[in-house]
Amino acid sequence: MKSEPHIATAFDRDLETIQAMIARMGGLVEAAVLDAARALEGRDEEMAEAVRRGDKAIDALEDEINVEAARLIALRSPTAADLRTVLTAMKIGAALERCGDYAKNLAKRSDLLAGMPAIDGAAGAIRRMAKAVQLQLKNVLDAYVRRDAVLAEQVRQGDHDVDQMYNALFREFLTHMMEDPRNISACMHLHFIAKNIERMGDHATGIAEQVIYLVTGTLPTEDRPKADNTAVMSSQEEKERHGRG
Repeated sequence: MKSEPHIATAFDRDLETIQAMIARMGGLVEAAVLDAARALEGRDEEMAEAVRRGDKAIDALEDEINVEAARLIALRSPTAADLRTVLTAMKIGAALERCGDYAKNLAKRSDLLAGMPAIDGAAGAIRRMAKAVQLQLKNVLDAYVRRDAVLAEQVRQGDHDVDQMYNALFREFLTHMMEDPRNISACMHLHFIAKNIERMGDHATGIAEQVIYLVTGTLPTEDRPKADNTAVMSSQEEKERHGRG
């Protein structure tokens, strides 16, 4: 019986290590999102390259989280709520890793766009959308650390605003392409970027649902509001989503 407090303390300590890695990973992802958008707006190839290189650190942290979580499960044999806590951490790490991939892909396309004519207002609008998603990520990670289901639900509901921003950009790019066929290549790249950012917002919402599950023991039963009324993600976007190159 004397060992029980020791085991509980060891579990908490291990879990704190994992949560610290998630917080560090989240900070890197938030910075990558904003830096990739700034690189696009400023046509800064050096910053875009730094975002691409930085994705390796994000990937490495997800690997560390998975290793630590597996070790914790093997050594501590958590049950019920404790096991839910560990599994939630792994799912959040996976979602953040995908957001890092999207930021990397955004940076790749920024380099391509640097050699094309600028589309008026597009880079600034994308930066504002990226900032909105970065704030969603910050808030949902705060909700995770504080075990705040109310804040997590606010993030979940806020996905509608990100979708609306994406829809507005999608219509704008279509207009530019119809007005001048020379804009087609640039607008296609810009659309992929906007879609990547919208997908990051979806992952932030997925994390919010995991936080709600962690705190309450149940996933939200109501469908979250979605305002993306454009076509489904293309095969190219799906291919990029899984890229780690």
